[in-house]
Amino acid sequence: MYHPATEFAFFLSAIILGMFFIHPAFLVVSCVLSAGYYLCLKGLKAWQLISALLLVFAAIALLNPLFNTRGSTVLFVWMGGWRYTLEALYYGMATGAMFMTIMLWFACYNLVMTSDKFIWLFGRLMPAISLILTMVLRLAPLFQRKLAAIAGARKCVGLGAGQARRAQFHYAGAALMALMGWVLEGAVETSDAMRSRGYGLTGRTSFALYRFGRRDATMLAVMAAMAAIVVICAAMGAARTEYIPVCKLPVMTAYSHIGLGAYAMLLALPTVLHLVENIKWSILRSRI
Repeated sequence: MYHPATEFAFFLSAIILGMFFIHPAFLVVSCVLSAGYYLCLKGLKAWQLISALLLVFAAIALLNPLFNTRGSTVLFVWMGGWRYTLEALYYGMATGAMFMTIMLWFACYNLVMTSDKFIWLFGRLMPAISLILTMVLRLAPLFQRKLAAIAGARKCVGLGAGQARRAQFHYAGAALMALMGWVLEGAVETSDAMRSRGYGLTGRTSFALYRFGRRDATMLAVMAAMAAIVVICAAMGAARTEYIPVCKLPVMTAYSHIGLGAYAMLLALPTVLHLVENIKWSILRSRI
């Protein structure tokens, strides 16, 4: 229930910071907290994406030494001299954890920052681009639902996919043609509807339920302070890590502990707020 600017600022800071930290402690914190927040948003269904990302993490970690032969600790030699090194394996694990974190934060972003929030936030600054981005981001779930509806409708009239390979190709082509026709028709209708409502015109007003209040200002100040502490500590060497050619982890100093604590507090904000709201709601329901 926070202002879209506050929500966008959090996800922007979480994603940007997550793309630059390869220290194992920072990666563990970001992976655990991003997965925890996604579990809060999706429940048990979140394990589908988390398990898939764990497989991607394992693939990146194991495949990286096959292409990156740098490193001082050779685990084994394969294919006539290619070295499989421990340092490259560690670097692959760090890269995989970073990829997993970014994908989880983007998944949380898609659940929290809905299309109406994005359009309201950027519609006045860049109306055309915001509308296009909103339409593109919602294409995948819309495609899945519409394709399932087309398949169900064709099956009801006796035009389902047969057992033969040729019949299956014919069925897939017909369903794809119907889907593309629906997409083009929807794009024309959307553009006409937005044009008739004066979208992007100067002086156009719009209704919104979002109000930037004291709570949002406080939350933005807290996030800015935490992000500043993390950046300062990182500049002082708190997250400096080397994997290749020799794995060198920095000694945990006061800057490391402060930066890691601020990073954990920043990323834990949405999860804590979500759990607090759920507890409040449960207490209020129990009093009815």
